[in-house]
Amino acid sequence: MFGRSRSWVGGGHGKSSRNIHSLDHLKYLYHVLTKNTTVTEQNRNLLVETIRSITEILIWGDQNDSSVFDFFLEKNMFVFFLNILRQKSGRYVCVQLLQTLNILFENISHETSLYYLLSNNYVNSIIVHKFDFSDEEIMAYYISFLKTLSLKLNNHTVHFFYNEHTNDFALYTEAIKFFNHPESMVRIAVRTITLNVYKVDNQAMLHYIRDKTAVPYFSNLVWFIGSHVIELDNCVQTDEEHRNRGKLSDLVAEHLDHLHYLNDILIINCEFLNDVLTDHLLNRLFLPLYVYSLENPDKGGERPKISLPVSLYLLSQVFLIIHHAALVNSLAEVILNGDLSETYTKPAQGVQRNSAKPSIRCFIKPTESLERSLEMNKHKGKRRAQKRPNYKNVGEDDDEEKGPAEDAPEDAEKAKGTEGGSKGVKTSGEREEIEMVIMERSALSELPAGTSVREQNTTDEEKSAAATCSVSVPWDSVSCLSSFSVPGMDPEKLARIQLPAPGAAEKTTYNHLLAERLIRIMSNAAQPDGRIRLATLELSCLLLKQQVQTSAGCVVKDVHLACLEGAREESVHLVRHFYKGEEIFLDMFEDEYRSMTMKPMNVEYLMMDASILLPPTGTPLTGIDFVKRLPCGDVEKTRRAIRVFFMLRSLSLHLRGEPETQLPLTREEDLIKTDDVLDLNNSDLIACTVITKDGGMVQRFLAVDIYQMSLVEPDVSRLGWGVVKFAGLLQDMQVTGVEDDSRALNITIHKPASSPHSKPFPILQATFVFSDHIRCIIAKQRLAKGRIQARRMKVQRIAALLDLPIQPTTEVLGFGLGSASTQHLPFRFYDQGRRGSSDPTVQRSVFASVDKVPGKPAPPGRGPGKFFLLEPRLLEVLAS
Repeated sequence: MFGRSRSWVGGGHGKSSRNIHSLDHLKYLYHVLTKNTTVTEQNRNLLVETIRSITEILIWGDQNDSSVFDFFLEKNMFVFFLNILRQKSGRYVCVQLLQTLNILFENISHETSLYYLLSNNYVNSIIVHKFDFSDEEIMAYYISFLKTLSLKLNNHTVHFFYNEHTNDFALYTEAIKFFNHPESMVRIAVRTITLNVYKVDNQAMLHYIRDKTAVPYFSNLVWFIGSHVIELDNCVQTDEEHRNRGKLSDLVAEHLDHLHYLNDILIINCEFLNDVLTDHLLNRLFLPLYVYSLENPDKGGERPKISLPVSLYLLSQVFLIIHHAALVNSLAEVILNGDLSETYTKPAQGVQRNSAKPSIRCFIKPTESLERSLEMNKHKGKRRAQKRPNYKNVGEDDDEEKGPAEDAPEDAEKAKGTEGGSKGVKTSGEREEIEMVIMERSALSELPAGTSVREQNTTDEEKSAAATCSVSVPWDSVSCLSSFSVPGMDPEKLARIQLPAPGAAEKTTYNHLLAERLIRIMSNAAQPDGRIRLATLELSCLLLKQQVQTSAGCVVKDVHLACLEGAREESVHLVRHFYKGEEIFLDMFEDEYRSMTMKPMNVEYLMMDASILLPPTGTPLTGIDFVKRLPCGDVEKTRRAIRVFFMLRSLSLHLRGEPETQLPLTREEDLIKTDDVLDLNNSDLIACTVITKDGGMVQRFLAVDIYQMSLVEPDVSRLGWGVVKFAGLLQDMQVTGVEDDSRALNITIHKPASSPHSKPFPILQATFVFSDHIRCIIAKQRLAKGRIQARRMKVQRIAALLDLPIQPTTEVLGFGLGSASTQHLPFRFYDQGRRGSSDPTVQRSVFASVDKVPGKPAPPGRGPGKFFLLEPRLLEVLAS
């Protein structure tokens, strides 16, 4: 929609094209324009190319020759552009003119040149020109032109667009008319324009926006957002089979865009605009539509409502995105402590005719469109002398339709300094465009003093009901509570209901009702037929941890800890049901632990996902992430049971203050790493040549540990020691023979995948060539046996975690595991012996070589080192 149809650089015109970047050529083009003042079919292309060439010369002159702009201004050449537009010369000319103007203002860098272009008010005349906006290309270039102009706004240039005498600001008022345009790119451009306008610190201009446009614009914007919310809710209600997820995702993305836009306005921190916007959001959208829907959904009435899950979901987004203290605190006050039955007040008679009265808490459509309201306000007389607007003098300006005689009595009343007298002169019909809305915070202070805070916590009650009968509400309830601790929230409000608050005083208790509801969710998730999504469970664990954790320790009650232990025991029994001493179970077990620890829950990202609004599906064909749906088949049920076990085990250990000593099954600190120096005396080594995939060839010694295989080279500084050049897990290794070479093996070791569905990445893919086929057979057997034994040991550790009987392994790679023989493991680590290859204290001999013959004795005087031992089992193989 925003693509350029042609190159904007025009062709030449006769001999003058030889030096198109010059004042002389501009004079020639001016002559062309004077000879073609009327657009016809014959000269249409000529005029378009002329305008393009003029634009190119102006951009060049901005950087090189100021006389170009002097001539452009002297001859008033901008008027030709305007005259061409006014002739209704067709879409082709309009598109090309808007395109070249957009390029011109994008590339002008000097303020003096910009002032030349903006003088004489011709740009404003182009802005208010009646284009055919049904044409998508014209609409695209027009809104891009306005956005480019808005980027040039500052305290100096704003006077070219905002006219204090005529009380007009065409750039802003024409742009906001497209706030609800069906094309999303147009709506985004409008938001950019308005934000650029609000950022200009010009009080007269901001006063005009507040008095003449704020109420009409914000009331229509709020209605537009609410209409999208109702459409979103209808989509959720009618899409139980996940057939319209694309449409639902678009609606959720649109709501997120609206909230980010509203937050962008609020963080500009224009006080009087924030007051108007905050009141409209609270009393025309959030309270009457979002919060009221938290009440009993069975209650009838004509008031528009949305479903409970959608309401909680959208409120979570509000708290996660909007950080304006006045808004989030007022909204949280009503949700946490307010009487929801009073969030709606029946509109007074005739209020529908006045869109500027949002102090009534109702979600209603403005009776006048934004364009109509702006047009009515535009013709309401002259502006009076401006005074700096603030919260108290809002609405004290006169209507422009009043004559001087009508102004005098009101001025006299204002001189008395009585606020009541000023209000007495006004009528609601006369000043609907400047009526300042005051938030009705008084309703919050009228709550009964004896009202129980926890009984008023509707979100908890909804979660309580949902934990036993619903599958989607627990997610939304927990996520809404998790989103309360946001910037701008008053910690005292959270402390009153015993929710964790950053910066609050050290707590000694917590919300028992909330803790019980969260533990109930955990217990339900650990049942064989549990329909709690993993994301809901993880959020519940996170919130409970925040509830009971303090800097001094954990304040959880014994009864709650016992209930949590019961849920953990249920998760253990659930995993036992799926436990199988097979390789696939070990892979799933480690994959799920790795996935859970590497990708912790992010509430903000999760609340952007529209799929959690729909009933949980049990099929992966929908493309929904595993943690946000129910399992399908035995494999996914096993994965879910393992993940539930991990979450509840981790939470239980955390609340008891105990460290995790058994997970993960493979600890990084226990593994051999590259450049480690190992004591290899009395260790079995096999010499080999490693040929990598890229053709590299090195000689190494192959060593097999309990969990790893290593490639080492001798450490020339110490006899019997070796430096590790590569180490990989045996369980992730694949070994195959080479068809045409009995002395070689193809060995591949994969890096553990970051998620169960990602493809493993090979960290080693090479051919190992041994000195003879016997050593090759020995190496293959040793690696295969080591892989089986490593996986078997890990499976036994899983069995120990699940309190299952263990079949002890008495031998690992030929080394006994009894207490008396633990010293004979393949490698003995020397803690102080580990060092990097860059250790400056190590002097390597330039004559050192790893190309040694196995079994060759050490040179005289080097001591009884046994680094190059002949493999003991080799003799057995040869003997057999």
